[in-house]
Amino acid sequence: MIRVLLADDETIIRAGVRSILTTEPDIEVVAEATNGREAVELARRHRPHVVLLDIRMPDIDGLTAAGELRATNPDSAVVILTTFGEDKYIERALDQGVAGFLLKASDPRDLISGVRAVASGGACLSPLVARRLMTELRRAPTPRADVSGDRTALLTKREQEVLGMLGAGLSNAQIAERLHLVEGTIKTYVSAILNQLGVRNRVQAAIIAYEAGLVTRSDLGG
Repeated sequence: MIRVLLADDETIIRAGVRSILTTEPDIEVVAEATNGREAVELARRHRPHVVLLDIRMPDIDGLTAAGELRATNPDSAVVILTTFGEDKYIERALDQGVAGFLLKASDPRDLISGVRAVASGGACLSPLVARRLMTELRRAPTPRADVSGDRTALLTKREQEVLGMLGAGLSNAQIAERLHLVEGTIKTYVSAILNQLGVRNRVQAAIIAYEAGLVTRSDLGG
């Protein structure tokens, strides 16, 4: 059973997310918080596998709470629930070690698959959030792009192709379908890519993919 802690100061948002998650037999919402401080305290008590955090909350915000959670509950994966107007917080959230970003307006299936992905040690990145992140990273100084390009140059052509799709927010199953391969093969590619790039999860790998120019707007459906 995947134990989830949900933190959002809006009652209607919490109710909506809870109703989606509790339809799944393998997911349980063990606690709900209305602010960042409460989220940190409840996480200590309930030890959830996944913490879904809103960015803007009273007391301490979601980003500050994410940092505290990573320090006090390193086994709890943190996913940021965001909106279209909050992409300016993405880089700061990455610095806090979050495992993913999901739009509050995401398809319910994306929410469920995202929770399952991070609970199993992976990461989740909504394609719409990925598009915003790519736009921001394109404004970054050239040296970052040069460094990322050097790192991805060590990958094989196929690995670079997989990394580009990973950066676009595609799941292993979606990548497998596009490349006409079995999902197990894609998992092997992803593991090898993370090891060679020296990163912990798919979100960090996605950033390198954007900076190295391996992700295009067509990849993101734009």
